[in-house]
Amino acid sequence: MTMNRLRRGIVAGVAAGLLAGPAFAQKKYDTGANDKEIVIGGISPYSGPASAYGTIGKGIGAYFDKVNAEGGVNGRKLKWVSYDDGYNPAKTVEMARKLVEQDEVLLIFNVLGTPPNSAIHKYLNQKKVPQLFNATGATKWGDPKNFPWTMGWQPSYQSEGRIYAQHVLETKPNAKVAVLYQNDDYGKDYLKGFEDGLGDKAKTMIIKKITYEVTDPTIDSQLVELKSSGADVFFNITTPKFAAQAIKKAADIGWKPVHYLNGVSSSVGSVIMPAGPQNAVDVITAYYLKDPTDSQWQATQEYKDWLAWMQKHHPSGDLKDANNVFAYTVAQTMVEVLKRAGDNLTRENIMKVSANLDLTLPMLLPGVNVKTSPEDFFPIERQQLQRWDGKQWVRFGKIYGP
Repeated sequence: MTMNRLRRGIVAGVAAGLLAGPAFAQKKYDTGANDKEIVIGGISPYSGPASAYGTIGKGIGAYFDKVNAEGGVNGRKLKWVSYDDGYNPAKTVEMARKLVEQDEVLLIFNVLGTPPNSAIHKYLNQKKVPQLFNATGATKWGDPKNFPWTMGWQPSYQSEGRIYAQHVLETKPNAKVAVLYQNDDYGKDYLKGFEDGLGDKAKTMIIKKITYEVTDPTIDSQLVELKSSGADVFFNITTPKFAAQAIKKAADIGWKPVHYLNGVSSSVGSVIMPAGPQNAVDVITAYYLKDPTDSQWQATQEYKDWLAWMQKHHPSGDLKDANNVFAYTVAQTMVEVLKRAGDNLTRENIMKVSANLDLTLPMLLPGVNVKTSPEDFFPIERQQLQRWDGKQWVRFGKIYGP
């Protein structure tokens, strides 16, 4: 009798210890995660009109290679399954379904472009699969009430548009403004921010607005029409291929307005060099990452670490392309979320961790951080104006944002 009681007491004691101690916390997994790996899905335009951004998807894979070589995240290797959609939203839907239903990823990470992300927005929220750190600044990604499974990463297009408007009002209050924008949600979002920033003056200051389609071969005719409007300020809302065309064409036809270029096309490697560095002199943009061509960073440890990663894990990447800094930094954000999630790798916990961040990352500009809350799904909200001097971007003025 005494022995039976003793045995029961030992069993009860062991059970209580297992339940009470944090060392015995139960591991929790959703589809796409286990003791050995975490499967992450991505979709990038490795081909098509926005293929200049394809290096971001490749760069993310290269950063995950670095993490895996160093032992992974909490002992788990990262498996990056990334498909090409050619910047075609119909293809994005097909690839997203494949990632979720066949590859069984834990989450979808850094899909590029506003139209592609818009096409899978409702689907991923209905499936309750995280659509994390989208590579687009559309304002709609910051809506946790209606789309709790979606979060952007970079500054919103509307907030960036307001920065340019504020600068125009401060420096050229009687400006005659011409706008070229991509005819989709991305272009319209930037334009809305710019018009909101100008306020009541938008109706009189903006004298010409012209669109282009992402499938157009060139935008030469649009540039000729914009010049003929008599505008002395140009807001250039274009993706890299068309941004380079616009800068070069403006120079070819002798049009020299004050030129504001959206930050998503400020890469030296994919935009400025193809356009001709001399043609881009005095172009103004806003950005939040350290430009890899800026000599002031090249002696810093942060730059040296980025360079070492590029040379070892992403040797085919262009050292002049800011998109490779983007890839490195957004991948660091994702890895930090996974680290903090620990052994609770459920989709719900991934979103919870993502909505409680306050990070300073090495290749963000000084004063820029990654900060979120359950009510604030805009991770990066600060940026600074910079002007092309013929050789590099030169930052000026204050840091904009909260």
